[in-house]
Amino acid sequence: MVTQVASLSRSGVSDWVIQRVSSLLLAAYTLCLLGFVLSSPGLDYQAWAAFFDHTAMQIFSLLTLLALCAHAWIGLWTVGTDYLREAALGRVATGLRRLFQVGTALVILAYLLWGIRILWGS
Repeated sequence: MVTQVASLSRSGVSDWVIQRVSSLLLAAYTLCLLGFVLSSPGLDYQAWAAFFDHTAMQIFSLLTLLALCAHAWIGLWTVGTDYLREAALGRVATGLRRLFQVGTALVILAYLLWGIRILWGS
């Protein structure tokens, strides 16, 4: 049996809500970027950089990055707990699932820190 010690919220309903809210934020961000690209016929680096230099866009991007990380963690945690089970893999399942979760957490953390550096770095 898999315990929820590594779950984001320790509640299936909360995880479900986090995934749905994060997906809405990701969709809104995508529409925002698409709207900017479509409304800027002579889009160049300066226009793109100016768009992301606005504090509001930086905050929106940071919130979207956090939502993406939460969304990815919940999704991959679910995949790991659904498919890396003793019933399917035998005695190595727990160790393999922990390795998968640690690897996933490290990759998501690296992406988060890299994204923050890109958004707020010099």
